[in-house]
Amino acid sequence: QVHLVESEGGSVQAGGSLRLSCIASGQTFSRVPTGWFRQAPGKEREFVANIGWDASSTDYAHSVKGRFAISRDNAKNTMYLQMNSLKPEDTAVYYCAEGYQFSRPTALRERYVYWGQGTQVAVSS
Repeated sequence: QVHLVESEGGSVQAGGSLRLSCIASGQTFSRVPTGWFRQAPGKEREFVANIGWDASSTDYAHSVKGRFAISRDNAKNTMYLQMNSLKPEDTAVYYCAEGYQFSRPTALRERYVYWGQGTQVAVSS
């Protein structure tokens, strides 16, 4: 069983920045694609960004492209999401997730096996 733990989110004003991290337990982190999703009140959980198991590829939702950056450090079993130029519409609970070993990263929720508990990000105007 893998456990994912996100760092504490926070509250910022529009235009500000936050960095989220996600630490994974277990021995498989370096072999799995990982991703970030978010869920705003009353909305479905949506894809934010993903990164391949070897960090050779990244992908972003159109709404965050150019503002967010995903990265990972396999030696630390940790994934990051740097969020810049935050907007009120970025307000949501953010979740990290792990996919299947050696699979290609994807934006599909059902292709992720393990999920963190979520962390709140609030952006005020």
